[in-house]
Amino acid sequence: MARPVLALLLGLLVPLTPPLTQSLLAPASAQSLRAVVLSIGDGDTIRVRQGGRAITVRLACIDAPETTQSPYGVAARRYLQQRLRIGQEVTLQPKTIDRYGRTVAEVIGEININLVMVEDGQAFAYRRYLDACDAREYLDAEFRASRHRYGVWQVEGGITRPWDFRRGQGAAVIPDGTTPGGHRYRCREIGSHARAQQLLRQGHTYLDGNGDGEACEWLP
Repeated sequence: MARPVLALLLGLLVPLTPPLTQSLLAPASAQSLRAVVLSIGDGDTIRVRQGGRAITVRLACIDAPETTQSPYGVAARRYLQQRLRIGQEVTLQPKTIDRYGRTVAEVIGEININLVMVEDGQAFAYRRYLDACDAREYLDAEFRASRHRYGVWQVEGGITRPWDFRRGQGAAVIPDGTTPGGHRYRCREIGSHARAQQLLRQGHTYLDGNGDGEACEWLP
C-alpha cells in the first residue's frame, strides 16, 4: 500500500511547481549592465562609470542634432541632462562597440531614454542602425513627434537630419586650432572631461580628435 500512497502524494505536489515559461528561461535583460551617469556630452552621447571604469556611451538607434545645429543641438543636450542626472544609476543594453570605441546602447532610467528622445522631438530615429532596436517602436515615436510638431519637427518636415548635416560639414575645423580668444588648450591642462566638453562646444574642435563628440575622453 505504501507505493500507491506515495504516488498519490506526488500527484498532489506536482501542480504546486509552476511550469518553466520562456520568459523565465530567457530574461529580457540578460545582457544588461548597471552604470552611473558621469556627464552628458551632447544629445546622444554620455559618459558613465561601469565596472569601475569610465566609458563613453553612444545612445543606440537615434541621432540627435549636432551642437552647432542651433538651437536644436543645445536643446537636445539640455533635455538629456534633465532626463539623466549626474550620479543617477541606469541600465545599459549594449548593441555593439563603434569605430570610436564607444559602447552603443539603449539607456534605461525610469524609462527608455533613447526612445523618449525621439518621442519628444529631441532626436531622430537613426534608420541606418535601427535593426539593433525595435525599429517599429522608434519609427512610431518619431511619427508622433512629427505630428505634434515637437522639437526638431517645429520646422516643416523637420530640421536637416544630423547625418546630412555632418556630411555637409565634413571635417571642418578652425584653421589654426583656436577660437577667436586665441588660446589653444591641451587636454592635460584642462583638468576635467566636463570642462573639455564645455570648450568643445565653444569651438575648440581640435580637442575631439576622433570626431565622436567627446573631448579629451581620458579625463576624469
